[in-house]
Amino acid sequence: MKDKKGRTIDYLRISLTDRCNLRCIYCMPEGSVEHITQEELLSYEEIERIAKATSVLGVKKIRLTGGEPLVRNNIESLIRSLKAIPGVEEVSITTNGVLLSKMIDGLVEAGLDRINLSIDSLKDDKFKIITRGAQLADIFDGMHKALNHGLKVKINVVLIKGVNEDEALDFVELIKDHPVDVRFIELMPIGEGTRYVGINNSELIDKIRTAGYPLQEIEYLLGSGPARYFELNDAKGDLGFISPMSHQFCETCNRVRLTPEGYLKLCLHSGHGVDLRAELRKGASDESLTQIIEEAIVCKPSAHQFSEFSSEKDHRSMNQIGG
Repeated sequence: MKDKKGRTIDYLRISLTDRCNLRCIYCMPEGSVEHITQEELLSYEEIERIAKATSVLGVKKIRLTGGEPLVRNNIESLIRSLKAIPGVEEVSITTNGVLLSKMIDGLVEAGLDRINLSIDSLKDDKFKIITRGAQLADIFDGMHKALNHGLKVKINVVLIKGVNEDEALDFVELIKDHPVDVRFIELMPIGEGTRYVGINNSELIDKIRTAGYPLQEIEYLLGSGPARYFELNDAKGDLGFISPMSHQFCETCNRVRLTPEGYLKLCLHSGHGVDLRAELRKGASDESLTQIIEEAIVCKPSAHQFSEFSSEKDHRSMNQIGG
């Protein structure tokens, strides 16, 4: 499936819920949050129908996100169903890791392929502050269990000025002893993220090299997405840099997103898309659903507008959009 810019769309990110068991400072407000109701959520059967329709159009990779996807009941059954869809080659998950340790066996048995783990500090006290309460040891326990199962694990890090920017080199050191990829993601001005200032990845790469780490850029695996990857001599993992603010990579974007209530978002920062839940609940056939999705993808925006004013911007928090 190609959009009007000729980009091949083969990656679907599905947000299972806007609920989360953490309140990370740049993602969700500290106080009470109004959530969508159970009736508003897509059912697993509806998600599966949408996934099947996108697979007909060429989607090969599906990533489950949230909120926190592991708080959605019986996620293992959904993973198993998605893995059974013809054409779907990979099902992965992005998680904060709080529930990973106790759930990993069932996730692996269901067929999960990869895990992206969000860790923004390697210091216990600072990690608690950023997440508003999580225990770093619990997250690492889940990470080690995932690695023992043979899963590929990537760690996502958002560096914020005045918060955790001093830990950049600590994360570089992490890949020396652990077979994980660490990816630095520039803070995006979405929701609570507008309250903070992120770190420019180009400057971060220079800082790491100046500190004596001889980074060598590498050609990474097909489908690695927008990240630039670097290797470090004798390290067990690689470093990745995802730079939506300093280096717009929209010309190679290969993904669309599905929100918890069934809205197909064609760009993370745009409100433009189509309400697939409404179509499903009006009785759309599989064929018409596929056609609706195809017509929407053709009109995928050419670029995000983080740095510009636009009436089409999505002003919701990341947990509501799907991280």
